Amino acid sequence: MTSADETPVRVGIFGLLGSGNLGNDGSLEAVLGYLRAEHPEAVVDALCGGPEVVATRYGIPATRLHWYRGEYRTASRAGAIAAKGLGKLVDAVRTAAWVRRHDVVIVPGMGVLEATLPLRPWGFPYALFLLCASGRLFGTRVALVSVGAAPIGNRPTRALVRWSARLAAYRSYRDTPSRDAMRAMGVDTTRDEVYPDLAFSLPTLRERGIPCSELVGELGEAPSGPPGPVGVGVMAFHGGNDDRARAEEIHRRYLDGTIGFVRALVEDGRPVRLLSGDEVDAPVVAAILDAVDSPLVTGADAASLADLMKEMAAVDTVVATRYHNLICALKVGTPTLALTYAAKSDALMARMGLGAYCHPAREVDADRLLEQFRELEQRSAELRRTLTERNLVAVRQLEYQFSALASALFPAADHAHTHAMREAP
Repeated sequence: MTSADETPVRVGIFGLLGSGNLGNDGSLEAVLGYLRAEHPEAVVDALCGGPEVVATRYGIPATRLHWYRGEYRTASRAGAIAAKGLGKLVDAVRTAAWVRRHDVVIVPGMGVLEATLPLRPWGFPYALFLLCASGRLFGTRVALVSVGAAPIGNRPTRALVRWSARLAAYRSYRDTPSRDAMRAMGVDTTRDEVYPDLAFSLPTLRERGIPCSELVGELGEAPSGPPGPVGVGVMAFHGGNDDRARAEEIHRRYLDGTIGFVRALVEDGRPVRLLSGDEVDAPVVAAILDAVDSPLVTGADAASLADLMKEMAAVDTVVATRYHNLICALKVGTPTLALTYAAKSDALMARMGLGAYCHPAREVDADRLLEQFRELEQRSAELRRTLTERNLVAVRQLEYQFSALASALFPAADHAHTHAMREAP
């Protein structure tokens, strides 16, 4: 604890948080849980995309990430273009002033060093660069914790991401391909470690007090009786940053394939629960409900990763696209088939022992997907045991990371558990 004559450590949390992406908010929840347990004296606030949501839901002061509220809308008129340009200058001053007030800034998880989805360099990559450059200028330690990275083709985006990583005081990645990508982009990763995604450190459903009667089989317990409901996690998928010219074609193929798969499940009499992880996915859910007009198909309304985990635990099997939908399903031990659109999804499935159950999101083949799904269900009991083992390993690895993070960012604190954590795999 901090003595009366000491100033509490000031911790800032940075990112597109509170903006409708449940995965990003889950990473925030994980870091807040760590800080409240190990550093309750810390004064915490956020610079984020949705400050009202963050302040209300997580109980910390929050400031809007961008001065210009239309930052992520396409600017076509001269006034909007001028406002965006002015916003870049204002944000440089605002970000520097915010960083200067902190001892430590944490960027919790998220794919902040990748462009696997459409991304403009002067949006979030520029904001991240301002953060890391301000941290270096004012001596504030900036930590990129269990973040995602990927090769980037666009030169301005690649340059901003590379310099952001170089200027950070601490870096760790949520998978090996992320670290390899940063090394390929010219960042010295010799001292950088790989840990699981931060969402694996979130409490289990039982730890959250969810009644066992509401769960099909969390963590290794196989459901009994006839085949039950299937969770289908969907996404407003239009390809990556380099696919803008083919975005609609890619989306149509993804949607048609997913509709065909859901229709086949319904013809087999299987209830289907449509799941998402971001507000932008709502039109995809609506399109599938419209195309497969059946009472067996319903949509879920999840407001957090905890809600998503509850949904994932209430089905027999999951087929999902969005990265944190996969994490939620895997964390609760539900056999999962991934519609993958980036190396991070393949790496996650391999880490959790389900590397054989991946299907390309860009070329969804309903017939082939159904074959893989049936094979997955045949191995359900075995895969649940595998997921139980891999989840225990992931939790221990993240406990070790939090200990390492404390040593890097809070060197004056008393870390009684450091030696014990070094025994983690």
